[in-house]
Amino acid sequence: MTASLPIRVTVLDSWEEVPLTLPGSTSIADLKRTALATSRIRRAPAEYVVKYNGAELYEPGNTLANAGIVPNGALIILRRRRNPVR
Repeated sequence: MTASLPIRVTVLDSWEEVPLTLPGSTSIADLKRTALATSRIRRAPAEYVVKYNGAELYEPGNTLANAGIVPNGALIILRRRRNPVR
């Protein structure tokens, strides 16, 4: 079992930073679901992407440890397709 990682996740729909402590074996998809639920976002998690250091994280089978997330790392969750600004 991998050690727990404290991480900070910003959900752009609410501009809320969600502090989480999760095992390094947590999948990126589970992280996304947890952060969206904590922020009370009701849209489908598939409509969102997770980014770390500006790059989208590959979700299927990928874990926090495999993605190289460091303790207190900052991740961003944003909509896959953003709404145009008018």
